[in-house]
Amino acid sequence: MAAISAGQLATVLRDAITRLNRRVRQARPVGDLTIAQLSALTSLELAGALSPRELADMERVQPPTMTKIIGKLEEGGLVQRTPHPTDGRQVIISPTARGREVYAQFQQARDTWLAEHLAALTEAERDTLRRAAEILQRVARS
Repeated sequence: MAAISAGQLATVLRDAITRLNRRVRQARPVGDLTIAQLSALTSLELAGALSPRELADMERVQPPTMTKIIGKLEEGGLVQRTPHPTDGRQVIISPTARGREVYAQFQQARDTWLAEHLAALTEAERDTLRRAAEILQRVARS
């Protein structure tokens, strides 16, 4: 295999990671939740309770859009609003037990899809990906 520059590798990796991420995100239990709703629920599960503004910033959407997403999640019993501990004008959004359950099902579906596809690879290919994952995690921390 011919050597490639760091810039060329960056392009190839970005493309591969983006495509894989899209495929993994599509592997989800069939349900009424949109990708945006699942993403917001995931952010709450990973980051903890957030204000609607913090969640909108994290998801890179405008506050009115996040208000709609939160409303749908709340209707489904997946998130709850509680008063902000220091600012009575604000609320904090957090996942409910049902929301955490849906998140776990979502994670399981994605892990199952990926595991099935990884099982089709050779042991050497899986070892290469394991090493690549370690390197990518190191890059992500820097």
